[in-house]
Amino acid sequence: MSPILRRIVYVTAFEGIAIGFSVLIFLMLGHDETSSGLAAVISSTVAVVWNLVFTTMFEWWEARSAVRGRSVLRRLVHAALFEGGLAVVLTPVLAVLLGISIGEAFVTNLGLLLYFLVYTYLFNFAFDRIFGLPQSAK
Repeated sequence: MSPILRRIVYVTAFEGIAIGFSVLIFLMLGHDETSSGLAAVISSTVAVVWNLVFTTMFEWWEARSAVRGRSVLRRLVHAALFEGGLAVVLTPVLAVLLGISIGEAFVTNLGLLLYFLVYTYLFNFAFDRIFGLPQSAK
């Protein structure tokens, strides 16, 4: 699979599943359907842009790394860096969309980040098993 097609399949599958889980999480936190759906879709849009930028940078670095393959540590670092960068952008967005304070949005975002940290790791592991490692990791 070409690198561009791989990224398109990856982002589409990752964010499609993420939107569904995000809506459920926002609903469980007591937000209405409209703001839950809107927050999930806008968060996903921001995440897609960040995902494309971050994955491109990560694979550029990975291709130049002396160590090949994707160890547990490399997968954990990838997930943590991705989610950390996303947190910086999403906290104020969630505050506005959900009508909550920055502090409440930060706590909400921390909960989401913990959830998505595990989700990102498991998704990447499954994706690589199904589609194989990208050229940069071989």
